Amino acid sequence: MTNLDTSVTETSTRHSSVPARRGLVIALSALAGFALTVIWSAPFVDRVIGDSVTGAILGHESTDAPIAGVLSGIAFAFASGVGGTFTACNIAALGAVAPLMGERRSLRGRLGQALPPLGWLVAGMAVVSAAYGVIAALFGTHMPQYSTATVSTGLAPRLVQSMVVFGVIGLALCYLGLAALKLVRDPMERLSRRFPHARSALMGVLIGAFLVGRPFGLYRQLFRDVADSHNPLYGAFSFVMQSLGNIIVLAVLFLLLTVVAGGRLQRWIAARPSRAAVITGSAFLVAGVFTFLYWDVRLLARTGVIWYPIITWY
Repeated sequence: MTNLDTSVTETSTRHSSVPARRGLVIALSALAGFALTVIWSAPFVDRVIGDSVTGAILGHESTDAPIAGVLSGIAFAFASGVGGTFTACNIAALGAVAPLMGERRSLRGRLGQALPPLGWLVAGMAVVSAAYGVIAALFGTHMPQYSTATVSTGLAPRLVQSMVVFGVIGLALCYLGLAALKLVRDPMERLSRRFPHARSALMGVLIGAFLVGRPFGLYRQLFRDVADSHNPLYGAFSFVMQSLGNIIVLAVLFLLLTVVAGGRLQRWIAARPSRAAVITGSAFLVAGVFTFLYWDVRLLARTGVIWYPIITWY
């Protein structure tokens, strides 16, 4: 094959991976993310689902229950992480699943390709979670997440922290979605050529950063216990377990999808390379739009500064 033929082939492949109707994909993804913020009920998800799941795993009431020691705290961390899987502060993790899909068709090949990116995602998440656990143990009593104070007007400091952290994460996910659709420059393109699992590690970092802004009641209960302990090792390990709990359900679902439908799904994607870009881009955009609108726009509406449509059903 001549250099000209190679160049034409590479150009054709690159263009075939560019989705058609990208504007429609963006509009529908943004609409889905916005609709989620309108119908989302934090009391139902946090209390009915989150508290109930955590209590069922621990075998006793979880809310305001004392954490008796390090081992109890680690168990509480994992259980509350599982309970917080589908809370608003963890919903962005759903955007991490679609980009992990590989291309091999045999079951062994699919599992072999699924586990390394999942491992790198966990590694990136663990580094951030452990580091923040150490910080919480050393300085937590002086941080906004430690406070239980409420304010009559405006937002409590811990919610301001949530706005900043999840606002940045939401915008980052939106940018990654646009990059997947080939509308903006992909910041991970060069790095991914040298380190194939760099994207998975980045998603792990973002998931680990959820703990920095999370206002989930059971997590703040753990945060206060870590801060009061002044034990950096306990802080690191318990925060890693909290993050592992956050993604364990999604990881199992991802592996089941790989086993049950992975071959058919990958053949469907391979038939038209642009489909992978649509799946990845839309997953990032839905998660990013939801995260930004929920934590920065809808939360700001609680102050009365702006109006935001909310359907109250619980």
